[in-house]
Amino acid sequence: MESFLISTGIVALAEIGDKTQLLALVLAARFRKPWPIVLGILVATLANHALAGAAGAWVTTVMGPQLLRQILGGSFIVMALWMLIPDKYDQDEGRHARASRLGVFGATALAFFLAEMGDKTQVATVMLAARYNEWAWVVAGTTLGMMLANAPVVWFGDRMMRRVPIRAVHLVSAAIFIALGVAALAGWG
Repeated sequence: MESFLISTGIVALAEIGDKTQLLALVLAARFRKPWPIVLGILVATLANHALAGAAGAWVTTVMGPQLLRQILGGSFIVMALWMLIPDKYDQDEGRHARASRLGVFGATALAFFLAEMGDKTQVATVMLAARYNEWAWVVAGTTLGMMLANAPVVWFGDRMMRRVPIRAVHLVSAAIFIALGVAALAGWG
């Protein structure tokens, strides 16, 4: 249960102000059909994070525990620093939102899947799956975290984005990643 809760919290915080959250806002404004957008986000996130979780689980089979602990500890600290760099919406991602021949659901699923490739939350999913060695719980948690951060944006969009102190959320996320990194390097947990 710890892996599920930590994964949910970390990704929900990391996703605030992320490019995929901005993509959700753009899709909501463009299509104005919240349910297919939310379902597209869910399917894309499940597919993307399942692959990332499987990669994280695989890593544990090819590395010894000491090396894995050091890599994970360093990776969590690097992730903390990455959290402090604000995301900018990549205009390339918007190109996928206009692919309306796929329908709202298809355009959303494709855009989100591609936007998540190499994103902070995908990297976090790999690291968390390697850390906890419970990839199914991690994927469920990271997917829930994505939905908690993105679904409200689809429905409430602009009003919500103006009220959330994104910098404070990123600082809290960075602090959590640093704590996880230090704990991993010290061999705690």
